[in-house]
Amino acid sequence: MPSSRPDSIDTEDQLEERLSRPSPADVAFMKTLEGDVAIVGAGGKMGPSLARLARRAADEAGTKRRVAAVSRFSDTSLTQPLNDAGIETLACDLLDPAQVQKLPRFDNVLFLAGMKFGASARPDLTWAMNTIVPAHVARRYADARIVAFSTGNVYPLTPPASGGAREGDATAPVGEYAQSCLGRERVFEHFANEHRTRVVLYRLFYAVDLRYGVLVDVARKVLAGEPIDLSIGHANVIWQGDANSYALRSLGLAAAPVVALNVTGPETVSIRAVAERFGARLGKSVTFTGTEGPVSLLGNTARCRERLGEASVPLDTLFEWCAHWVESGGRSLGKPTKYERTDGRF
Repeated sequence: MPSSRPDSIDTEDQLEERLSRPSPADVAFMKTLEGDVAIVGAGGKMGPSLARLARRAADEAGTKRRVAAVSRFSDTSLTQPLNDAGIETLACDLLDPAQVQKLPRFDNVLFLAGMKFGASARPDLTWAMNTIVPAHVARRYADARIVAFSTGNVYPLTPPASGGAREGDATAPVGEYAQSCLGRERVFEHFANEHRTRVVLYRLFYAVDLRYGVLVDVARKVLAGEPIDLSIGHANVIWQGDANSYALRSLGLAAAPVVALNVTGPETVSIRAVAERFGARLGKSVTFTGTEGPVSLLGNTARCRERLGEASVPLDTLFEWCAHWVESGGRSLGKPTKYERTDGRF
């Protein structure tokens, strides 16, 4: 195994600790936040580390509050580690309105439930998860602050030189997955308008946690000698720990009418350039297929950085973490981002 660098992440335990490590801003925010916190849809990729972040930030702030993770928890191996971390786990089928109505009261809800992978194979389930579940949860927590996870896929593709889509730009989702995500946003927007539910539409572009993400996809292909598709020539990326931090502190921005927030790193990353850099770092030759198209899925994060500050992990560090993880044989979740798709089929 290649030798690790002093600041590298070598094990999944180290990775989970780093993903859930609260920043000083997180701790300061938890000193001011009122009420308990629920992470709804906590069984996916981001939910467990976000729940741990909330728990650790609350503890470091010296505040007493419940932090709960809500999911079907069909994989029971998830519950014990969360319980051991001081997080309450609540099993709930979010498609069942009766079960959702029985959930305890929470003043702060981080809503992560949704479906992307397999969306093309089960469009019916995609729409149900991405539009019906939000209605159930928004009705149950109409009086709460809600950070509703969404995606940059609700925007049209934009030229790299434009700096990316802004929150005020018109939406133009491509494909049923993206359309259903806009449907999720409209459901929360409806509750904000009709019931004064305070909501942030958290439009996240490509978080990276070393076991998945755009940079990981590129690094693994380079290491395996597979060609890099340039159909989408640019992307935005952000360390998932920073995305977790932004999500937690976005509770303080929740308002009615809704507030939209683009969340990703500030750089427009060239897929060609990052692939060549991985090639040099990993000692591999790089081949490409296709040519860079004129547009990519990109977001402008000026609003996020103005209101919540800069991300803590720069792109160079994230690149090195990914290279070391992949080179060292770190585990993959086996869920490629499919960032290169131009037809919206996931």
